[in-house]
Amino acid sequence: MVFIRVIFGDSRRMIELSDNSVHLVVTSPPYYNAPFDFPGLFKSYDEFLELLRNVGREIYRVLSPGRVACFVTQDVRIDGVLYPIVPDLIRIMLSLGFEYQERIIWRKPEGYIRISRRSGVLIQHPYPMYYYPDNIYEEIVIFRKPGEFDRKKIPQAVVEKSKIDIGRFQREKWYLSVWDITNVLPSEKWSKYTAVFPEELVERLIYLYSYWRETVLDPFLGTGTTCAVARRLQRNCVGYEIDVELKDAIEERIGGTKTLVSFLEGEEDRVEFIVRDDARKLRTKLREEIDRMLQERKKSKEKV
Repeated sequence: MVFIRVIFGDSRRMIELSDNSVHLVVTSPPYYNAPFDFPGLFKSYDEFLELLRNVGREIYRVLSPGRVACFVTQDVRIDGVLYPIVPDLIRIMLSLGFEYQERIIWRKPEGYIRISRRSGVLIQHPYPMYYYPDNIYEEIVIFRKPGEFDRKKIPQAVVEKSKIDIGRFQREKWYLSVWDITNVLPSEKWSKYTAVFPEELVERLIYLYSYWRETVLDPFLGTGTTCAVARRLQRNCVGYEIDVELKDAIEERIGGTKTLVSFLEGEEDRVEFIVRDDARKLRTKLREEIDRMLQERKKSKEKV
């Protein structure tokens, strides 16, 4: 039996979690005011960085010593300005006491770009200084909380249940610092209004950095990918999502209390949803902002 808990509220206060109670963090923070994620959500870039700092501080508190936190993110360009999210995230996490452990490139297929192809500018204007490359990668930035992780304390039965499929490890080239994984496009079910990372990416991180029945945390749960994958891989999971309007989508994504594994074991999983007072309704705001942006673009085209 695994325990899945989804808390609708601000992850800057993870009051439901005790110190050193989490074994792995897998998350993808919002992309600062990106048009495909939360346009206009933050008043300034500094406000966005302060969010990362406050959530990072809570992650440090709840993460067990010697264990890791994995962030899937990338620098983002808004209105021609490129914001250095990755280096700023590294700087923030180091200042909180984390160790910078690993950096993996998630490379997407060329035909699976979420937003418009910037390279088209040079095709229309084949001259110097019109070069804007299409972005086909994101970064998986991994931080370790200082302290000792004693593998000898893991029961042998748990070790065996957590064994990694070496055939798949080699076949899919997990051993490289570049992972080729197809991303989730906006037209797909779970990414209608928000950026979603693929289950395969989460699956690799959970297999590589956690043991059977340990607890995974996602402080920016989105549509529930991390909890859904953790449950399938027989890990407990706690997810925080501030947008209560995603509740129905997350419930559908995670499923009910019964799975094939729980049926075979003769006991049901525990799936719990908590809505705190600090939960917000962001989907409506997002939809209104996107509609406003589309109207402005339409008007600007009509003027040309």
